[in-house]
Amino acid sequence: MESLQIVGRSSSLFTRIPLIFAEELGVPYTLQPIFDMTALGPEVYAGNPALKLPILRRGMSVLFGAQNICRAIAERAAPGKRVVWPEELRDDLSRNAQELVWHCAATQVQLVMGTVVNSLPAENPFFAKARAGLENSLRWLDGNLAACLQALPPRDLSMFEVSLHCLVEHLIFRPTLPVEPFGALTAFSKTFGERPAARSTAYRFDKR
Repeated sequence: MESLQIVGRSSSLFTRIPLIFAEELGVPYTLQPIFDMTALGPEVYAGNPALKLPILRRGMSVLFGAQNICRAIAERAAPGKRVVWPEELRDDLSRNAQELVWHCAATQVQLVMGTVVNSLPAENPFFAKARAGLENSLRWLDGNLAACLQALPPRDLSMFEVSLHCLVEHLIFRPTLPVEPFGALTAFSKTFGERPAARSTAYRFDKR
């Protein structure tokens, strides 16, 4: 069986999702850091033409995207652990919640890349609207979190919980807006963060 190499960043929200899956499911992997996120060559991103991370290398094959990589990791895991995927969510509230988690994650990365990494003006209407949408979405998630968690089927792991935890902690790691007003989200993330897989994948900046 080919070894798994995840190409991404220890500071990346989207990279951390498959790292937690691998740790939770006991699937060995190595992490290959991308040091320069301003690079424009696909070769820096393991051949991903979208210039995005993470990427999974399996021998000569590459796989793009956090959720795709999580599925590939789950396929390698020993049987016995129950994973709940987004397509198993059966009510509109739960489906909306997962959609808003993805929205918030993408928006925060957009804000960080635009206003922090590239020093573009935060008051630009594009970024102002993005920030407002992020705050509105977090408020919705905070108000509906208890119902969403209760609606999840029995599981050992769920994409919703992993992605939400990675989002909340990334908002703290890469300050974009205060998380203190979202008490339900921060309490959930604190509890989830006690899991060994979350502790071992804590955000950090990769060093050459």
